[in-house]
Amino acid sequence: MQDRGYLNQCTNLDRLGNICNKESISAYIGFDCTATSLHVGSLLQIMILKLMQKYGHRPIVLLGGGTTLIGDPSGKDSTRKILKEEEIKNNIKSIKKVFNKILDTSNNKTSPIFVNNADWLNKLNYIQFLRDVGSHFTINKMLTFDSVKTRLDREQSLSYMEFNYMILQAFDFYQLFKNKNCILQIGGSDQWGNIVNGVDLIRRKLQKEAFGLTSPLITLSSGAKMGKTESGAIWLNDELLSPYDYWQFWRNTDDRDIKKFLYYFTEIEINELKNIYKNEKNINNLKILLANEATRLLHGADAAKKAEQTAKITFEKGGLGSDLPEIRVKLNEIEKGIGILDFIANNKILPSKSEARRAIANKGFKIDGIVIEDEKKILKPEDFKKNIFKLSYGKKKHYLIKII
Repeated sequence: MQDRGYLNQCTNLDRLGNICNKESISAYIGFDCTATSLHVGSLLQIMILKLMQKYGHRPIVLLGGGTTLIGDPSGKDSTRKILKEEEIKNNIKSIKKVFNKILDTSNNKTSPIFVNNADWLNKLNYIQFLRDVGSHFTINKMLTFDSVKTRLDREQSLSYMEFNYMILQAFDFYQLFKNKNCILQIGGSDQWGNIVNGVDLIRRKLQKEAFGLTSPLITLSSGAKMGKTESGAIWLNDELLSPYDYWQFWRNTDDRDIKKFLYYFTEIEINELKNIYKNEKNINNLKILLANEATRLLHGADAAKKAEQTAKITFEKGGLGSDLPEIRVKLNEIEKGIGILDFIANNKILPSKSEARRAIANKGFKIDGIVIEDEKKILKPEDFKKNIFKLSYGKKKHYLIKII
């Protein structure tokens, strides 16, 4: 973990290291289920679980069906949208697909254990919980944690419901320690306070030793937030983001971030990475390597290769790559005519018509390589050669528009 840059803080690194060298352990990371997919901001945590498996340890994936009902205040300026239980169940089902793709499920000793904290949190008796668990927490200490302190310092409201989140997370760790022999909780650095609470609760209630470990929060050299782009989040589920768009996201990595990301988001061995970085002077070749490896991990080798070929055909040869994202339109709609601004906004190529208007004014859109000059342009059948054309936004976003 240290070699790959995954390690930020640990409650007792030497002691944990000694245990991990002698025996196989179980460790968990919790994921809130606020959408049908995780985005690439969660990928570092999944890579850590994959690394654990490589060295014979067993990951526990906690999908927070209970805590998602409340919402983690860490790093948030406002209360999350409250979801219904049915929505959360559907989100959990969808999110699990990604873990089953990236993690190794074939080895009985290291295959991931999936747990849902709704199984125990939904059964809690409130008065009993306050007596058994709440008595181990002080308001004084809870007010010092960043997740609480930041909101209060900014005079942004923090509901009593959210304030309880850190106690529930500590209780999750206690439950997994007691019932799954899980001795380690891992999370992003913004989770440090919550994780330490769980370590303390286990020590107080069971007089046993548990460990907490955090990974660094990823900061991009550009100042942007990891996984957020102009067109939206970089989702891990392919029904929300195509393998080609996922490949393209990594291919467009800032030059300053490429070395860090090769360590974070690929399984290439450390020594091999050092040699590659030493000998490869073409930064674009490094970006293609990152895109191929990251896409292979999530979508498989065939999808990665197809995405690379599509990019080559599209960018180097100006052709129509078969793996480009497709937008399909009905013939009768095209015969009536569709305004280009409506088309761009309705298909979420850009978030609004006003942004589409600005992009066209700046000569940002092309049809088959020809700049769209008029924002009032109407798409008609004659725009389609053999029922298809390529719509390009800037140099890096391309779509196949097909008549069906």
